[in-house]
Amino acid sequence: MADLIDSLRTALEGRYAVERLIGQGGMATVYLARDSRHDRPVAIKVLRPELAASLGADRFLREIRVAAHLQHPNILALYDSGEAAGFLYYVMPFIEGESLRARLDREAQLPVPDAVQITCELADALHYAHTHRVIHRDIKPENVLIQEGHALVADFGIARAVSEAGGDKLTETGMAVGTPHYMSPEQALAGEHLDGRADQYSLACVCYEMLVGQPPFDGPNAMAILARQSMESVPSLRVVRHSIPDDVEDAVMRALEKTPADRFPTVREFADALLQADLGPTARRTSPRAMQAVRRTTPRGVKGGRAAGGRSARFWAISAAALLALAGTGVGVWRASHPRPIESGAGPGGLDPHRIAVLYFQGEGTGDSLGYLADGLTEGLIRELNQVQGLEVISKGGVASFRGDSIPRDSVARALKAGTLVTGEIERRGGRLRTTVRLVDGGSGADFERTTFEQPAGNLLGVQDTLTQKVAGLIRKRLGEEVRLREQRTSTRSVSAWALVQRAEQVRKQAEALVDKKDTTAAVVQSFDRADSLYAQAHTADSTWTEPLVGRASVAYRRSRLLGFDGVAAKPWIDKGKKFAEQALALDRQNPDGLEVRGTLRYWGWLLNVEPDPAAAKQLLKDAQADLETAVKVRPSQAGAWSILSHLYSNTKGETDAKLAGLRAYEADAYLRDAPQLINRLFSTSYDLAQFPEAAYWCDEGGRRFPLDFNFTRCQLWLLSTKAKEPDVARAWKLADSVRALSPVGRREYDSREARMFVAMVLARAGLADSARGVALRARGGTDVDPTQDLAYDEVYVHLLRGDKDQALESLKRYLAANPERRASLADTSAQTTSPWWFRSLEDDPRFKALVFGK
Repeated sequence: MADLIDSLRTALEGRYAVERLIGQGGMATVYLARDSRHDRPVAIKVLRPELAASLGADRFLREIRVAAHLQHPNILALYDSGEAAGFLYYVMPFIEGESLRARLDREAQLPVPDAVQITCELADALHYAHTHRVIHRDIKPENVLIQEGHALVADFGIARAVSEAGGDKLTETGMAVGTPHYMSPEQALAGEHLDGRADQYSLACVCYEMLVGQPPFDGPNAMAILARQSMESVPSLRVVRHSIPDDVEDAVMRALEKTPADRFPTVREFADALLQADLGPTARRTSPRAMQAVRRTTPRGVKGGRAAGGRSARFWAISAAALLALAGTGVGVWRASHPRPIESGAGPGGLDPHRIAVLYFQGEGTGDSLGYLADGLTEGLIRELNQVQGLEVISKGGVASFRGDSIPRDSVARALKAGTLVTGEIERRGGRLRTTVRLVDGGSGADFERTTFEQPAGNLLGVQDTLTQKVAGLIRKRLGEEVRLREQRTSTRSVSAWALVQRAEQVRKQAEALVDKKDTTAAVVQSFDRADSLYAQAHTADSTWTEPLVGRASVAYRRSRLLGFDGVAAKPWIDKGKKFAEQALALDRQNPDGLEVRGTLRYWGWLLNVEPDPAAAKQLLKDAQADLETAVKVRPSQAGAWSILSHLYSNTKGETDAKLAGLRAYEADAYLRDAPQLINRLFSTSYDLAQFPEAAYWCDEGGRRFPLDFNFTRCQLWLLSTKAKEPDVARAWKLADSVRALSPVGRREYDSREARMFVAMVLARAGLADSARGVALRARGGTDVDPTQDLAYDEVYVHLLRGDKDQALESLKRYLAANPERRASLADTSAQTTSPWWFRSLEDDPRFKALVFGK
């Protein structure tokens, strides 16, 4: 053991000073160390050598990073991970408290309120992780730490990383992910499709042990315990401990049902059931939703210099048009919804009342009547409620398509998966404004509560504040729990400035609607100019308010986008937009909307090559990244900035960072204007990382939401080229025909050829090597269709599937001749974006090394 510690010290010298062994587990050995860079104590977990050898470093560390973005008060953070001298390790904070196992060993049974509080805190952490499509897989007392009376889940994502990275190799080590005493029946049976209800079962086992002093089942060996988990009824809690309330026992027993469908639909509902139990007058009742101040950090990763999906920089610059044309108007969009949780849905009539959709209020009219005021009040209310911990508020983009009364309220609720709707009307009564607000039950569509109030017509800011307070009161009554609003922070005291900004927003939306309809008439330019004029008037009315300046920057960006890829023509508008953004940032240097729009303008300028000098271009990209990363650091829910960062990372850091940023964008607002492009990027990065189940998820999600978008037909074809799907040749040809039919006219020829290249891959997988070769040769494109030879990059994999390395290397040679800068990223064996998974069989070939390394 001394030799092992010495070897570890040598391997980590300069980064961590390893002090002593502090524990051992089934998968890892734990050491206390000091982080030399930050002068803080840390716990370093080193995987057992046989496990590390079996898994391999690249895939394990990549999966660790996907899980490491989880930031929650009840989740122990993951500081670092890596490989050194054969050691696979990950680094966490060193907690001075004790594990739940240590407390149970000391006390056996915990007070009922303590057990409920700990369970609910753990459930809160698990629910957060499940909404990020991550399950723990190994919830047990040893993985729960108690610090200052609160619970922390440790090793989050590690079990996922081991299982995802190890696959079949894991069984070769004689190890299984999970612990028999706490393992759900479906996990014990090695089910392939575990969801959050497996964690719920494990958590219920832990709760059971906290209450009665032992887990539900025990036995002489692991197999005996797992058999009992799968077949025997759970012994009653109250038989052992009569003081346990009936409601607590009922909740725990339901969470311990053998069949996942019989448990609570989500782990949060398990916690809600426990919180509703009467624990007696002295019980400490701490709602986990009062502790949801989520800590977040920006993603970090290894620089790879490779564009996601292996495409050339030019390809990604062109594909950025759709992204940036839409995302620029996402400035100021707030966290609103989560991607579908990995847990099962809430079930019939089980819409979550904490998920709220504020539908656009109705005014007396449109245009310059009360329409702008209704929109401004609606969006202000969305913004204010979004700051309430424990609520999930649908973004303005999500509710925008449900204006008016033509769609039944319960249908809107089901479409948005919202358990509570807020609707309202504004009407003028002489010199006063009368506002009526209704709270609607999402399941039935029936009014739950309503209120009406009046304010002087000139007191628009008073209307906004009163509206927020009234709605908060209605929600408090509906949920039966405290709804704490932040202190009112009036961004401007000028009613005229506020009203002018709302008018500008209305005109800008009209211009955006014309752009969405592919309208290129003068009406588009006139509408943007009108919006800019209104923003300018608002700035004159209140020169200390940042929002009018951010609005002007956004309009300038939109004007630059109307010019297509003409960098020379676009540059004056980009410079004008940056000037407005910088004026806003001079008033508030940490303004996330100003940072986002300036970062977007800089990135758009980099894509258009507005800086011909390489050093200046490099600095422009660096400044764009700094702006966007600062924006999400200041406001972690800044969805638009995360989305642009995702695309930027695809050109700088690689797929893992691009995917993580994309997940953060989708989590913050699933209804972003660029949602189709964002979902497609989540698919392509998952595909390039060989995470095929997740790639299939995003392909299905895109097809469900945007059935006419050709990308979500194309992704089905891509998946047929992998082991994730059977090589169905007939279906591949049908999908290729559909891609051609749905593809935009301007890129139809290229997309059609690319689709045929993927058909060739399916043919090769089906054993039809000669047919695959013929289809691939006919799918090649000349410089007019494929100037950067991206199709040659796809053709490499066709020939590898055929078993013809000679032809594969010839295709790679053609690709690298057109894209010599790609050699660096293919040769960077230290980066996690090194050769894509379909090149792996070439890596040891001397000819491949000669092509890539030039020797």
